[in-house]
Amino acid sequence: MTTANTEPKAHSHGLGQIPVSKLDTHGSKDVDAFPVPNGREEEWRFTPLRRLKGLHDWKGTADGTDEVTVDAPEGVTVEQVGRDDERLGKAGLPVNRVIAQAYTSFEQATVVTVPQSLAADKAIRIDRKALGGTAFEQLVIDVKPLAEATVIISNTGTGVRAGSLDVHVGEGAKLTLVSLQEWDHDAVDVSQHNARVGKDASLKSIVITLGGDVVRLSPRVSYEERGGNAELYGLYFAGKGQHHEHRSLIDHNVSNTRSRVDYKGALSGKDARAVWIGDVIIGEGTTGTDSYENNRNLQLTDDTRVDSVPNLEIFTGEVAGAGHASASGRLDDIHLFYLRSRGIPEEEARRLIIRGYFLDIVNRIDDEELRDHVMEKVERKLATHE
Repeated sequence: MTTANTEPKAHSHGLGQIPVSKLDTHGSKDVDAFPVPNGREEEWRFTPLRRLKGLHDWKGTADGTDEVTVDAPEGVTVEQVGRDDERLGKAGLPVNRVIAQAYTSFEQATVVTVPQSLAADKAIRIDRKALGGTAFEQLVIDVKPLAEATVIISNTGTGVRAGSLDVHVGEGAKLTLVSLQEWDHDAVDVSQHNARVGKDASLKSIVITLGGDVVRLSPRVSYEERGGNAELYGLYFAGKGQHHEHRSLIDHNVSNTRSRVDYKGALSGKDARAVWIGDVIIGEGTTGTDSYENNRNLQLTDDTRVDSVPNLEIFTGEVAGAGHASASGRLDDIHLFYLRSRGIPEEEARRLIIRGYFLDIVNRIDDEELRDHVMEKVERKLATHE
């Protein structure tokens, strides 16, 4: 397995120059603010546009339907609101044409609110089953100051889906967010997750991507005040013909903030494709930022492809810690030999190695039943390459 591990240095700028990030932290709700992509743009060059079923230049009709159920503990409110609700778009604006199209096309948004100081006694579960067609959606999770909650979002079914998930984590609040992409094999999903982390607040995001024909998910984090902490974890397993793309951006726009990004992937089967783009910005004039991002990929068969691109931009010399690592490769023959030399059949040895490889991500899920479910799905994909 080839490994690249770098500790970036601060950018140097000429006298009087103002540092400008190459990474876009802005956005727009206007579809026409974004040109129709042709696949040569940096942000689209890894995405198979022809398989997005028209999302990148939408001219059709939103004819899709979903079955959505929300199971929330006492004290948590669930609302359906219109596009004029002031809570929409506060965590982050659309950063590409597909997400802007979704923002201008949805009819109603779901807003889940955890009131101040409430420690939810069970997880909030949002189950969405897509029943075909094309649909654009918005979901807001608003965790008020000093509240604590776990939210588990499950996406299943078939169809074409695009939209945003906006997350507000208030001062001193704690949120664990688990998002499962278990779409049918013909489904397309392009989503943007926006998180705004308040003073001394903590966000733990766990993304699990196992299904879908094309899944492109973009988690983005910014901070409101000092002391914010964001941990982004991901697990993806691309099988035959699947395209799984994850593009994270952490904007350390405030001093004394912390982030950790750790995504692990596996690929097995003809034309399985995985893309991970990890962007971190440490803003001008900030101090005390502590950031690290890591990506690992296992290519279990020869006919797979991985693109792993960490990017780190630093505009200050006052950094507590910053770095990134990326590695992609095959299973270690030494590990296989060790297990087989002790009488373990090759397929069982491979299963044990994959299970151990993903275990540190899966174990971050507090729900034991959900942990077992994820590992069962991983082992099924390992056996079928689908």
